[in-house]
Amino acid sequence: MASQVRYGARTGASQPAPASVDIWATAVTAVWETDPDVIAAVLPPPLEPSDEPLTRLTISIVDIPGMPTFGAGWFGVRARHGDVEGEYPLFMPMTSEQSVIGGREAYGEPKKMADIWVRRDGDTIEAGIARMGYTVCEIHGSVTETREPYEKTKRDFWFKIAAGAEVRSQPDQDALLVYGEKTEAARVHEGIDGEVKLPEAPLDPIADLAIRRLVDLNWTERTSTQVGRVVATVPAATITPWLHQRYDDLTALGANT
Repeated sequence: MASQVRYGARTGASQPAPASVDIWATAVTAVWETDPDVIAAVLPPPLEPSDEPLTRLTISIVDIPGMPTFGAGWFGVRARHGDVEGEYPLFMPMTSEQSVIGGREAYGEPKKMADIWVRRDGDTIEAGIARMGYTVCEIHGSVTETREPYEKTKRDFWFKIAAGAEVRSQPDQDALLVYGEKTEAARVHEGIDGEVKLPEAPLDPIADLAIRRLVDLNWTERTSTQVGRVVATVPAATITPWLHQRYDDLTALGANT
């Protein structure tokens, strides 16, 4: 009888195997220069600003065979850890519970539930993210350029840490600095002539990283894989001033918490 209890313990081969399927996404990506001092302000030690004050916003719809499609977003800045270059995400909105839980619990990705849309009608593109009654960002434009497909490797920096059980603003444990090692390949890569709007959104204030110069705006159909690698332990006291980045401060809406 115990072997039929699905909440019972699983060991060895009974653990679910990682999915091995082709996962493709249609994505709109914007890269822009912002103020270097703003990037420095959002980076927890031991991360430091990269030489280029670049910010990246990606809005995508992901297709996994056998599952409903879901929306995924990424917003972060260029950074470095020692001599290692990468990107640090501030905001990773998702439209499904499974996509939030997996990345947040395993890697420490700052994922949150949100509404996400990516639409294409001919060469006309629109995409956006909304949360808690606010539009966080919008992209509008037209495809004007065909580019070469590509394959590249990239790296994200994540902090695996959670709010404290007794005092939410004080973590119970030190943080793990995790490298997200990624490989990305695009079968479709096109340039977009358009604009990026960053309205005021008090819970997700990406507008603080203002667009000083739009570097690139593109449309892709792409697939990617990633693995996490723990590289360092960061004292809880060091990361605490930035812990709020991954949680909603409802006082910004005038709510009592």
